[in-house]
Amino acid sequence: MSNLPPMDKAAIAGEIPHAGAMILLDSVIGGDRAWIACRAVNHRDPVNPLRRDGILPASAAAEYAAQAVALHAKLTGIEREPRRGFLAVINNLTWTRDRLDLVEGELEVRAEQLAATGAALQYAITVTGDGQVLVMGELMVALERA
Repeated sequence: MSNLPPMDKAAIAGEIPHAGAMILLDSVIGGDRAWIACRAVNHRDPVNPLRRDGILPASAAAEYAAQAVALHAKLTGIEREPRRGFLAVINNLTWTRDRLDLVEGELEVRAEQLAATGAALQYAITVTGDGQVLVMGELMVALERA
């Protein structure tokens, strides 16, 4: 069951600390206190800011997922006092394709909360597209001291 509201890119922009082309998520499609699912289509955009030499590597999925984590933390009020977070650790990141820019359809970015402490947030992440899992792993976001 989902109780996070659907959101478009403009609404997402008001909730995460990114601007312009660095806002990678296009919509929120579901979620609750434990998880969030978002969609993205800019992986095919030739001016995607994460591209290098025209290629969007699978490892870029970590930034898509980090934005989903930031959005989830903000929407669910995990932190009473919003604080800046920094992607601190990426664990067990695996992928089935080397490039995201060759994925024809939308990306679905899912982040499931594993732990939340006063110092960090930990999430399992999955990015899917074209009917298959593309990237999986875990992220830890370190939070600034209050």
